[in-house]
Amino acid sequence: MILSDTQILEALRAGDIRFHPEICLETQLQPASVDLRLACSFRVFNPTRYAVFDPFSMSLEEITELVEVKEGNPFIVHPGEFVLGCTVEYLWLSPKYVGRVEGRSSLGRIGIIIHSTAGYIDPGFEGTVTLEISNVGKIPVALYPGMRICQVSFLETGKVARPYGVGRASKYQGQKGPTPSRISLDQEFKKEP
Repeated sequence: MILSDTQILEALRAGDIRFHPEICLETQLQPASVDLRLACSFRVFNPTRYAVFDPFSMSLEEITELVEVKEGNPFIVHPGEFVLGCTVEYLWLSPKYVGRVEGRSSLGRIGIIIHSTAGYIDPGFEGTVTLEISNVGKIPVALYPGMRICQVSFLETGKVARPYGVGRASKYQGQKGPTPSRISLDQEFKKEP
């Protein structure tokens, strides 16, 4: 069952869900989700640097560039472009909750997609939420740091034996900023000594 606004408030008071900075309940708390804001940092892909991305031998940091946008200035997402962004809010999630990140309807209606496949937040996760931003429309779209970019809903889980970050190879625990893929750290990509 997805938590309602009153259940989200209870979880916030109990410290089971935390945000830094704290959310504005008036504008960010929705009937069954919390709107999160767009940060100033973006990771932009440079397709001319490499012809192929090979997760076995390279990292995404090699083919991306970190771009900082000053508050008040737009970041333009062109048609067909894919960039990584992140939320202003740093999220702490108790092992008893799962988070789901979705785009906002207002942005979807102008062609902006907020996640490709990674909309799931594991129990026990903490960090900023990396967003996989795409423009599937026909015209460039201006996104502004500080705008509400996505929404996160929460579901209560059963007892979790091994939450994210505890005794696991949790590559994204504590991430800050638009964190590129760390797929090369997956077990199947580890080179034998």
